[in-house]
Amino acid sequence: MVLVAVGTDHHAFPRLIDWADHYARARPDVRVLIQHGASVAPDTAEGVAYFDRGGLGAAMWEAAAVVTHGGPATIAEARDRGHLPITVARDPELIEHVDDHQLRFVARLDDAGLVRSCSSYQQFCATVDKALAQPADFRLGEPAGGGTAAAAHRAGRLIDLLIGEPDPRSAAPAPHPHPTDTWPEITAIVPTRDRPDLLRRALEHIRDQDYPGTVRTLVVYDRAEPDRTLERPDAARPLRVTANSQAPGLAGARNTGLLAAETELVAFCDDDDAWLPGKLRAQAEVMRAEPDTELVCCGIRVDYAGTESVRVLPRSSVGFTDLLRSRLTELHPSTFLLRRSALVDGCGTVNEEIPGGYGEDYELLLRLARRSRIRNVSDPLVRVLWHPRSYFGGRWPTISTALRWLLTAYPEFRLVPRGFARVAGQIAFAEAAAGRRRAALEWSTAAVRARWSEPRAYLAAAVACGLPPAAVLRALHRRGRGL
Repeated sequence: MVLVAVGTDHHAFPRLIDWADHYARARPDVRVLIQHGASVAPDTAEGVAYFDRGGLGAAMWEAAAVVTHGGPATIAEARDRGHLPITVARDPELIEHVDDHQLRFVARLDDAGLVRSCSSYQQFCATVDKALAQPADFRLGEPAGGGTAAAAHRAGRLIDLLIGEPDPRSAAPAPHPHPTDTWPEITAIVPTRDRPDLLRRALEHIRDQDYPGTVRTLVVYDRAEPDRTLERPDAARPLRVTANSQAPGLAGARNTGLLAAETELVAFCDDDDAWLPGKLRAQAEVMRAEPDTELVCCGIRVDYAGTESVRVLPRSSVGFTDLLRSRLTELHPSTFLLRRSALVDGCGTVNEEIPGGYGEDYELLLRLARRSRIRNVSDPLVRVLWHPRSYFGGRWPTISTALRWLLTAYPEFRLVPRGFARVAGQIAFAEAAAGRRRAALEWSTAAVRARWSEPRAYLAAAVACGLPPAAVLRALHRRGRGL
């Protein structure tokens, strides 16, 4: 038996259904079961069936080969039942989907040997035939253990295998001393808009860095006239200002700085944050010792209403899976020390297409972590100011839209229940704070289904029932926590 699973949600997969239908007609000796769900049912009467989730899982155990669409949940379920899935991603040129996120996701899985992907009907037929003739090549063996916890663990391991990560508990390699005493020049990129007093404080802390090399500062004014009086020609700490030449907003301002920088190492600093004296030296030591490292972060001191909370990540290395599970607030953009080439000539600059620009720093972390592990200095070397003038304070519809975009752009979240529940809970809270009670409860339910202990889901439900969202955020911020 060949089982073809396309899911039962609102997405249709006419191409895969059509391929499976033609395959069944051409091979009447093979029993082909097709879960059609939202897709139009095949014409072939025999061998067509619909399964609910439980029935589908049972059929996977029985099947000789399993064909899936490119959804991570279905792929993980097939692998959990011992199959190497034969996968057909959505085709963005058809009506099946609006972008190529799933195509790229399946391509990464295929490169890692975690699925066998097919992009044509001929390839599909040949691959299914091979699975029936050589079943051992398409079996993963019996999974060890069972239950929800074991399934979640295996889903996490699938992501680890996908990106070739070592165990996140393992320590990063010890740095080797740099062969010379040279310290590379660094460009500090400071986007700003209408906060002159805070900006001057941030610039003073950059100037006062305990760093032996040259630190160039580039202030990028977003939707405001540049203040040329800030410029200084100092040899060790030069400063110049410019206007945002990219898309309006924080992402465009950062990209303006990236494109204008003349140094390989660049660092971000928001205009309301302050670097502590040893910040650049500690991070540059890692960069000098490890030429392959593309991003180094550090801990933070959160200042909210006069109360300071220390947030330090007690590890020296962070991977893609870690960031799917948690945003890791400690990795604040004002702590970033980057290799410019990793962005401009590598994975791309800061994403300017995210709705409202919300979470662009987190999306950049995910992209960089997918390339290589992020290094971290476990000392609080940046003071981060949380205050009512935060650009995203109260912009709940924008936050909800941006987080839903993130789940679409990174389908890997579906393989990490804790991470999906976290983002779904944030969406639920944003919808509740925006007064959209029905949507809030739907996303709260989705979060609880992924992880019953997700606290954001219950906070969102409370806000939907009348709890003021501002009171929740104040209580979290006083503890140095965000949503």
